[in-house]
Amino acid sequence: MKKVAYPLTKALSVLALTSTLMLMSISFIAKAEEFELSGKVGVEQRYFFNEGQFDSQLKSGQSSVYLEPEFYWSWGDGADSITFKPYYRYDGQDDERSHGDIRELSYVHAGDDWELRAGIRKEFWGVTEFQHLADVLNQTDSVEDFDGEDKLGQQMINLSLVNDWGIVDLYVLPGFRERTFTGQKGRLRGAIVVSDEHVQYESSAEENHLDGAIRWSHSVDVFDVGAYWFHGTNREPILTPVYSQSNTNQPIVLQQYYNQMDQFGVDIQATIDDWLWKFESIYRTTEQDDFWATQAGFEYTYVGVFESAADLGLLVEYGWDSRGEGDDNTPAASVQNDIYFGARLAFNDMQSSELLMGMSADLDHNAYSFIFEGNRRVGESIKVSLDIRLMQSTEPTDLLYSIREDDHMQLAVEWYF
Repeated sequence: MKKVAYPLTKALSVLALTSTLMLMSISFIAKAEEFELSGKVGVEQRYFFNEGQFDSQLKSGQSSVYLEPEFYWSWGDGADSITFKPYYRYDGQDDERSHGDIRELSYVHAGDDWELRAGIRKEFWGVTEFQHLADVLNQTDSVEDFDGEDKLGQQMINLSLVNDWGIVDLYVLPGFRERTFTGQKGRLRGAIVVSDEHVQYESSAEENHLDGAIRWSHSVDVFDVGAYWFHGTNREPILTPVYSQSNTNQPIVLQQYYNQMDQFGVDIQATIDDWLWKFESIYRTTEQDDFWATQAGFEYTYVGVFESAADLGLLVEYGWDSRGEGDDNTPAASVQNDIYFGARLAFNDMQSSELLMGMSADLDHNAYSFIFEGNRRVGESIKVSLDIRLMQSTEPTDLLYSIREDDHMQLAVEWYF
């Protein structure tokens, strides 16, 4: 049986939180003022330019299909609503990438100056383009892509209070999601496979630890400002080699260890004419270490470039982490002293055509990466996307070194309904 993101034991804990929500949805469907069904079905093909570095990895082609419908009910003149968004991907080569998830199953009630949201949700924080330091609530769905953009649904209760001096969001987060990782046959992984059977926690409550967060956000003139405090289970596991207990084909695997952390963060964006100035910074304290990290930069948009309808945005960002390359007691930071360049071209045509190109350079190592993303709508309901990812590194301690042979092109066709 293939692994899914919600195995049976965790599904039971999810049902304990959402059973009331489902009963409410059944009661209100009959008198719902509005019902909407939308979503997408996609087919994706990856082609790797080189063979894998490690034994048993797939050679060149990787095919998958995925489905993400969205069901929406509302009543009470829109004051109450329920959203259900399941997700499933089937991958023909990597069993670990075949997985399902509930991206969202939430009830929302909106008052005059407050809003209550309960269930499974995705909540994004941050303003920068190439790294999202502030985004801490949802677990990363690493098997979807290695860029960290895809997230698993998180159980939460969120009370949002609207004031003249800003919005205050209070979060209670029952239950924790372990990060998904590429399997033995998959690409874009290191030499040792991360095991989903060897998982340890600092908290005795393990994945049932009750996390919490508070966030304040406000807009003042040209500035959009946010600040928060998060207390709970670290979404980034510490990986250590251990002997496998069940798989003789993988005698050594990586064990996941999730410690407890407090994280304080701030994100600021200033909109000044055609400039967007962006800044994110966090301070994280754990039993193992305390550190600062910052991502900052700008985006400048040329409106109507070359006297056309297209807009060209130029992006520059810099990332720094006080952990640097780490030591015997501290893991290395994924971004410790890196600079990013990018360009976004929005054609503003009927097909919503867009191009994004970006390059990152590690200033401490001989390591670079290049991305190209292009998408265009075909007709009313079909979207075609083409991505190219190139990685280069000659330093074994650099994180890109283990995937330096995984340059690939990815074509996706999605049908929206």
